[in-house]
Parts: sequence; C-alpha cells; structure tokens
Amino acid sequence: MAADSNTKRRATCALDTANFFLADVRDGLGPYLAIYLLTEQKWDEARIGLVMSIATVAGIIAQTPAGALVDATRAKRLMMVAAALIVTGACLLLPLFPSFWPVTISQGIAHAAGVVFPPALAAVSLGAVGTQAFTARIGRNESFNHAGNATTAALAGGAAYVFGPQVVFCLLAFNSLASLVSVLAIPESAIDHNLARGLNEHGSKISGAKGEPSGLSILLTCRPLLIFAVCVTLFHLSNAAMLPLVGQKLALQDKNLGTSLMSACIVAAQIVMVPMAMLVGARADRWGHKRFFLAALLILPLRGALYTLSDDRAWLVGVQLLDGIGAGIFGAIFPVIVADITRNTGRFNVAQGAIITAQSIGAALSTALAGVVAVKAGYSAAFLTLGAVAAVGFAVCWLLLPETRERSDEGTCRLGQTELPASAIAAE
Repeated sequence: MAADSNTKRRATCALDTANFFLADVRDGLGPYLAIYLLTEQKWDEARIGLVMSIATVAGIIAQTPAGALVDATRAKRLMMVAAALIVTGACLLLPLFPSFWPVTISQGIAHAAGVVFPPALAAVSLGAVGTQAFTARIGRNESFNHAGNATTAALAGGAAYVFGPQVVFCLLAFNSLASLVSVLAIPESAIDHNLARGLNEHGSKISGAKGEPSGLSILLTCRPLLIFAVCVTLFHLSNAAMLPLVGQKLALQDKNLGTSLMSACIVAAQIVMVPMAMLVGARADRWGHKRFFLAALLILPLRGALYTLSDDRAWLVGVQLLDGIGAGIFGAIFPVIVADITRNTGRFNVAQGAIITAQSIGAALSTALAGVVAVKAGYSAAFLTLGAVAAVGFAVCWLLLPETRERSDEGTCRLGQTELPASAIAAE
C-alpha cells in the first residue's frame, strides 16, 4: 500500500536529519585518526597508512555482503542503528588501547560496520521516493550529509583547540545517539522494499515475470557496471589519501593546531560540497550523469598539483575547496549511476556494495601508496602520484563509460543484450 502524503513528509524530514547526523558516524574518526596517531601516539606516516589500509580491507570484505543484505532485508532501519552503535563503540575504545593491533582491530570493526550506511541510505531513499525523484533525493541526502560534516568539523576544530584532539570522540558519541533517533523516525510504511532494491513490483523482462531479482552473475557480465567500477577505483586511489596527507603536513608544522587546521580543511570542502550536491540533484538528469562524473575526476589532478606549490597553511586549506567540488559531485552522482545501470534488476544495493568494494580497494591502496611515497620521496611526489592516477581514471571514463541517463528508463544492463547474464537473456 502506498504511503500517504503525511507519511512521505515524515520520511523526508527523517532522511534529512539522519543524513546530517550520520555524516560524522558513517566514517568513524575519518581523517582525524591520522592526526591523533601522529601527534598523540607518535606514529610515523608509513605505520599510519598501514593501519588505515588494513582497517579498510575489513570494510572491503564486508561491503558486498552488506549490500546483498540490504537488498534482502526489510529491517533496513535496524541495520543502520546497529552499525552506528558498533562504529561508535569501536572508536571510543581506541584511546584505551592505543597500540598497533588493538587500533587495527577496532578500526577494522568500525570500517566493517560503516559499510552498511551508503547502500542502506540509498535503498531507503529509493524505496521512499521512487525512481523519478531519486536523483533529487540523493542530491538532498548529500547536501545534508555535507552540512553535517561541516558542522561537526567546525565544532571539532574549535573544541580541539581548547580541549585537545580527544574531543572528536565526544562529538562522535553525540552524533551517534542523534542518528539513532533520526533513523528510527523514518516511517517503515513509507519504504517500498521492491523499489528499494531496484525492482519494480510488476516485474520486468530482465528480472522475470514474477518480479524476481536477476542472477548475481549480472555483477560480472554487465560491461558498463564493470567500467564504472574501474573508474570509481581510480577515483578513490587518487582521492582517499590526499586529505590525510594535508592533515599530516599541517600537524607537523604545529602540533597544537593540527586538529583545528584539519577541521578547517574539512569545513572548507564540506561547505562547497553542499551546493555541488544540490546542483547534481537539480541538473544531472538534464545535463547528463556521465558529465558530472567526469568533472569529479578532472578536479583531482589539478588539486594534487596545487598542493605541491606551497606549504602555507592558508594555501593548503584553500586548495582543499577543490575537494568540495570533486567529492561533492561524486557522492551525489555515484548512487544515481548505479541505479541507472541496474534498474529493474533487483540488484541495486548489492551492485552498490560491489562498486563500493572496488572503491574501498582504491582507498586502501591510496593510503598505503601515499604513505610509502611520502616517506621515500616527500609529500610533493605523493600528491603528484595521486593526481596522475585520477588522470588515468578520467581517460577510462571518457572513452568507455556510456551516458547512463539516456538508458535510465529500463536500466543500462537491461538494454545491452550482450551485457546480460545468460539466465536473463533466456527469460526474454
């Protein structure tokens, strides 16, 4: 039964607040982890990169199963509640057990739980608003997410200057509690669980007459999905380590200001991300989904090159504004492209999980690569290396990825007959 207008309004408001408060929770300590370990625990850059990469591997292992579980379950809200509690608990234990393996294990647990949020939020959004309003809803999600990140980072920067870097743990705990209330405020009756997994209730040729999901083999046989996975991997191989490297440079200049300056970088980027996410939500369906993704990739080589020109604090924070453009576009366009490609397959969330697995592989390799290059050749060489990776991703996207918007009514994999699994072709 379709949800009434009052229920949909409640769902809209609850999604707004959930995205705002989960902004801090979903990434755990995020870039603050590198600063905390560098300044408080006296770890070197290579060791920090290693522990962050190992923890990210735990997220990689959990990502695709998490997406499949989001597809299969109707308890999507409870999944997010449980994940928020696990992430927060794991991070709060870190100051009590600051040696290598306890930190690695706690962050591995946090990463594994945190992978639930992106597919679950996208699924609930799709199930609540439907396919026609999905791009606009995702743009709104990302706007509130970035506003939450900017607010938390500003609070963290000011409080850390007075109380020290440990204040980020208190903020994480508060946002976790607020996110639990917000997620549970989403009316269950507002969520169409068929739509939430990218499957219409009437079925389709790709998913079968009874509306059953297509085979999981579509993840390996849909060419546009595989190309997009490669592009996303290269995006995060380039992007993931840039902010931690900037934070380390700032912290080495002034330990007492390290966390506050990192917060300034985050706030600067997040402020820019809000209008960029709104722009994607308002214009991507008109201008083209691929064009926005290309723009996100193109920002990274420019950003990497500019970081090498000066160590001045104001310059580094100013260049970080470019992260707001690239990451703001990427965060909003990513689930839209996956939804385009997988429409009517019933595999939207497991496909998100698979692509985010590729994304996580890139992120894990990014921090390890940047840490090694920074130790061996310096920070400038690390930034230039990361920028070159993004340039390769831009070329792959430009030459090989189709414009998914033009095929969004049926799904890119639906229209590309040679890209379907054998079982789906036989069903036609």
